[in-house]
Amino acid sequence: MKPFVRARSAMLLCSIAASMAKSQAPQPAASYESAKVEIDVSKAASYKIPRTIFGTFLEPIGNSTYGGLWADVISNPSFEEGLWSAENLRKMWDEEPMLLRASDLGLPTPWEPLDYAQDHRYATTTDAANSQQSLLIMGLPDKETGVRQKVYLPVHRTLRYVGRLSAKVLSGPVTLSVSIRRRNHIDEILAETSLKLSESDWSSYPFELNLTGKRLASLEAVDFVVSLKNETRVLLDATSLFPDDNVDGMDPDVISLSKALRSPLLRFGGNFTSAYRWRDGVGPREKRFSMRNAAWGIPEYNTFGTDEYLHFCELIGARPQIALNLGTGTPEEAADWVRYVNDHWADKSGALTWELGNELWGKFQIGYPTVSRVAARTKSVSDAAKLVDPKAILIGTGGDVDFYHDWNAAQLQNPTAFNYLSTHFVVTTTAMQKKDASQDFKAEASFALPLGLETKLREMHAQIQSVPEARDKVKIAFTEWLFWAQAGDAVRYDNMGGAVAAGGFLNMLLRNSDIVPLADMTGIIDFGGIHKERSRVFGVPAYWAFRMYSNADAATLVDSHVAVAKYSVEEGSTRLPTIPDVPYLDVVATLNHSGDVLTLFCVNRHLTRDISAEFAILGFRVSAQIFAQTLYAGGIYAKNDAGNPQAIIPTALKIEQNAGKLIATLHPASVTVISLTKSR
Repeated sequence: MKPFVRARSAMLLCSIAASMAKSQAPQPAASYESAKVEIDVSKAASYKIPRTIFGTFLEPIGNSTYGGLWADVISNPSFEEGLWSAENLRKMWDEEPMLLRASDLGLPTPWEPLDYAQDHRYATTTDAANSQQSLLIMGLPDKETGVRQKVYLPVHRTLRYVGRLSAKVLSGPVTLSVSIRRRNHIDEILAETSLKLSESDWSSYPFELNLTGKRLASLEAVDFVVSLKNETRVLLDATSLFPDDNVDGMDPDVISLSKALRSPLLRFGGNFTSAYRWRDGVGPREKRFSMRNAAWGIPEYNTFGTDEYLHFCELIGARPQIALNLGTGTPEEAADWVRYVNDHWADKSGALTWELGNELWGKFQIGYPTVSRVAARTKSVSDAAKLVDPKAILIGTGGDVDFYHDWNAAQLQNPTAFNYLSTHFVVTTTAMQKKDASQDFKAEASFALPLGLETKLREMHAQIQSVPEARDKVKIAFTEWLFWAQAGDAVRYDNMGGAVAAGGFLNMLLRNSDIVPLADMTGIIDFGGIHKERSRVFGVPAYWAFRMYSNADAATLVDSHVAVAKYSVEEGSTRLPTIPDVPYLDVVATLNHSGDVLTLFCVNRHLTRDISAEFAILGFRVSAQIFAQTLYAGGIYAKNDAGNPQAIIPTALKIEQNAGKLIATLHPASVTVISLTKSR
């Protein structure tokens, strides 16, 4: 994923109904309230819809792995300096001003002293059990001295927590206290255990903490504390705290929601790819080094590495899709990773999907090649991977749909180096050509974007087909897609507007799966998928929209025609500013493999109007068994959050049958999936 603040994150298109060409505000009109939809099942596509269009994406960014999937509640467990960029440190210190004072006392962020009044009783040292440094705690006579960290515990799920720390006694013997205490109330201990230390060298000590009753409210912050008494001195390192129901280090709620998506592919890639050394994330976890994720300026603890990623894929029923390092890496390093993964995945038969770099066209990409060198660089890594696994499925880095031509032309000099060319579209939904565009204008523009992308994808496909060696052999992989905005009232991945945009995007993928048979939504955790806030795990509205689609049995596209009011976009997204004739109702129809279930995927783009849709189904006798779900919030800026994690989830929708036709009232800005069973 590219840096959102860069110029490339420009915004989606603007939409204005034909009847309101001179106004940014949508005007009520009777024509917006009705639609006629004709589905002709006898007109079916000659190809099957591959389930790989429902791939998802995992990158160590934000709270995706650490603070998300990985269940350890401790940040900076090895007391390292330099894990965050200056910008990210400033944000942390702004949110928690006392962390700046803690840093002045010699404590690595986000650790704090147990008692700020004790001042300087801490120092970092290079004598470490893990990574580069440890923390020296120097006790005081007749006092308790220690460190603490603000954490959130999933007490709604479990009251038992297990952990481990590494310690080395400098003067002792020492008894360490490990505890959970009321946040900023050091005398209010909620759970505690003692560890007797006597070793003069590094040793690892497991511990367990048990909360009781209802002393801690769900979503309430606590302090995790490690402390000692009297004039003893101890080096502390490698400290962890997991809920006892973790699944091999992973959060069980995240696993459950991830599995429910039924995503067939899980991409492990992104900007971090271009500096990622895969060997840092294998082997015993206690030996793995913490370091900075160079792409995002956040910690990479390497506790979630290749083995953990492969295990997560197994747990959720997805196959791996891994991006190789074409930045700082070498072809030999890439080949070794292919060999390692093949030896550790399933039946070791290989034939996995590998990306040859990530967004190599961007100067923000570490070690990016120039357009004149990318083809040779791609081929060298492709050749190395194929020597290890001739059956490997390879994705070359293509350009984004709005600037792909010259870049892809360079890549197509060696079209046998890959099976796919990738494209991405992470778009900022507030960047408009129109000055002073209204919020409604920006929202309708965002909803129109998939139609503009559809045209661009067909152009991209035509360029590939024009190269004889690539014709009918190379297709497009849409390996990142996301509707993003900084904050506020805007269509973005975590609100209902983001779900409507995602539904339109998935409809576009269904219609174009013959040329784009692989796609990855950004991302399975954080962004458009699963969020974790204050230990509570939930799906954002776009997660539920994606889940409605990915759980449907869509195998074959059938003909559909929608008669409904349209609007056009002028001066919309700075990336795709013009999109004509955008229908307020977007419908895609598919059959399942056996041909006895017809599924209708419906997206109402109108911000304020219900659409009464009349469906005429030809060539398919509909039984009385109808299943319909709709995702609707009453406002496009509504969200799910930790306090109300299921405010927006799919609900049942009533479908009426009248004179052989189906009638459905589709809410404004909604996503609806209707499943019809064939009458026997």
